[in-house]
Amino acid sequence: MHSADFCRILAQVAKQVIIQLVPEAERGIVFDRDNFQDGYFNIARALPHEDTIYFADQAHVPYGPRGETEIRGFCDVIARYLLARHCKAIVVACNTASATALKHLRDTFPEVATIGMEPAVKPAAALTKSGVVGIMATPATFQGRLFKATAGRHATGISLVNQVCDGLAEQVEAGQLEGPGTESLLRRCLAPILDAGADTVVLACTHYPFVIDTIRRIAGPGVSVIDPAPAIARHLGNVLAEQGLQRQGSDQDSRQGQHDFVTSGDAGHFASALLRLTGVRAPVAAVRWSSGGLSAATDVAWQR
Repeated sequence: MHSADFCRILAQVAKQVIIQLVPEAERGIVFDRDNFQDGYFNIARALPHEDTIYFADQAHVPYGPRGETEIRGFCDVIARYLLARHCKAIVVACNTASATALKHLRDTFPEVATIGMEPAVKPAAALTKSGVVGIMATPATFQGRLFKATAGRHATGISLVNQVCDGLAEQVEAGQLEGPGTESLLRRCLAPILDAGADTVVLACTHYPFVIDTIRRIAGPGVSVIDPAPAIARHLGNVLAEQGLQRQGSDQDSRQGQHDFVTSGDAGHFASALLRLTGVRAPVAAVRWSSGGLSAATDVAWQR
């Protein structure tokens, strides 16, 4: 299938799954392993005229402790599910999935631009004065080829403190963004990083920016905390512009982009989390994993 055909097919994913068919609207696809993330908001802000669908694989959370082969399998099925419904770009808005499956997705689906979350080692290495950088991530992110390659290219002469933050993503999922439990967990995660003399911390999981204010407070004013999501949104815009695919506002097309949501978990739970974490009220469609594939939408939930 040619690239243009993929763009036409991918253009309709969210409207087919959730509300209505909009065949004229080319769409970008964002998928994450579980819940609505800060990176998605950055894309919506940076590219306000683009339509998107957000796919959350809540049925398989957490990805972090899973093996590479299993994660690549999930990502392959999700990409095929999305590609069967039209898009012009895929953003893998999950550090763990990016670290494990990004190369596989690019090799398997070269017709469509696939952009991943790359740990911000390069800007951290340029920013640090102490020569020590802390990375907060999941085990699978640290084990993935993407992280190893990024660290190998950009961390020469820099000491990286790779800190696995067990339970932090789940804490965010539960909406526990503040309180003594979250504070205690963050202090445990940050202690080895700060004890090593790090003056720069990279958030290498898209859940963690939801607690970035607490991280900054615990780390103190002498420590810079980097969220790579805004850079990913800018990169997506550049890729779309280079390929002549970016939608621009005009007198004929001044509307804002439409953003739709699909989960492999419970639609009501996702809608509640969406409202709690972002303030967005939107319909959420649920699909199901079955025989190694994904079914059509089974129900739609609103959180009013």
